[in-house]
Amino acid sequence: MKVVYTPAHLLHDPKSSIEQSQVMSPWEHIGRGEAIHAALQADSRFDLVSPSSWGAAPIEAVHDPGLLRFLSTAWDEYQIACGPTADVAPDVFYRPALRNGMSPGREPESVNGRLGWWCFETTTPITHGTYTAALAAVDTAMSATQIVLDGASSAYGLCRPPGHHATSSLYGGYCFFNNAAIAAHHVAATTGTKVTVLDVDYHHGNGTQEIFYARDDVQYVSLHGDPARAYPYTVGYADETGAGRGAGSNINVPLAARTEDDAYIAALQRACDAIASFGSGMVIVSLGLDTFITDPICDLSITADGFERCGAMVAELGLPTVVLQEGGYDISALGDNVRRWLIGLGA
Repeated sequence: MKVVYTPAHLLHDPKSSIEQSQVMSPWEHIGRGEAIHAALQADSRFDLVSPSSWGAAPIEAVHDPGLLRFLSTAWDEYQIACGPTADVAPDVFYRPALRNGMSPGREPESVNGRLGWWCFETTTPITHGTYTAALAAVDTAMSATQIVLDGASSAYGLCRPPGHHATSSLYGGYCFFNNAAIAAHHVAATTGTKVTVLDVDYHHGNGTQEIFYARDDVQYVSLHGDPARAYPYTVGYADETGAGRGAGSNINVPLAARTEDDAYIAALQRACDAIASFGSGMVIVSLGLDTFITDPICDLSITADGFERCGAMVAELGLPTVVLQEGGYDISALGDNVRRWLIGLGA
């Protein structure tokens, strides 16, 4: 199996974030990507290749160009206004209720204000190299997708930063650009075939859902921790099924705490049945391994054997499959867990 990897991810190297009212070392850090890289590089079933450059066009086809423009200059602007700092995070967030009864809000002039205009939470600092790394993550996703479009049955993109929490106009949840959504839109727009994004990260991919919620050419199917207890809390409920032309094309499967392999596989089988019914020509998997039994910030109980079974079940769909990395925070197990999932897929 081709594995697309670039060391450009190392340029996104945050030193701290604010989570659960604490300033702490980020859970999403360079060690994640390097652990996966090392595990796959050591296995002869995987062929590591570098991504091609795709530029801004695929990103702007999905995201507000203003988001791209802001992220390209935010760190430098902040250093002039407030620096020096290693990480950049918002002080205040724009909420439409701040202007109840008034004209709609507009992007602030101050870089401090614009941080809270484009970001929705505190765990996703911008660093000196974040923008370059985020572009490279998109290049990684697009290059893995092109490998499959060129005829491979599957390919894996080691995307970092991850992407599925980034909406069309907001970054957050460790994500800046929505790698899977950008790839899915590209396939649907250029081939005319339907695409499914299958999201198996513990955390619901609110960004991917938002981007495709009213579309009938991209199906979004997500298995995740119930948002009654799990981030992002306000999105990811089972009654969110799409709108307009997209009605019925959005499927959320919230899972109970400590869900184990067999119950998870049963839920994934129902998801795969829905994918088969949708008539997709390609599956793009948002692969989060934070469903692992010892993940430090999640509460499901999937094992390495379970991950291999999951990959095998997706393979049974018989569809061209692109796998793009999302979460997973047990660093000691992450590389092998990715490897096992991909082996199940048929690496």
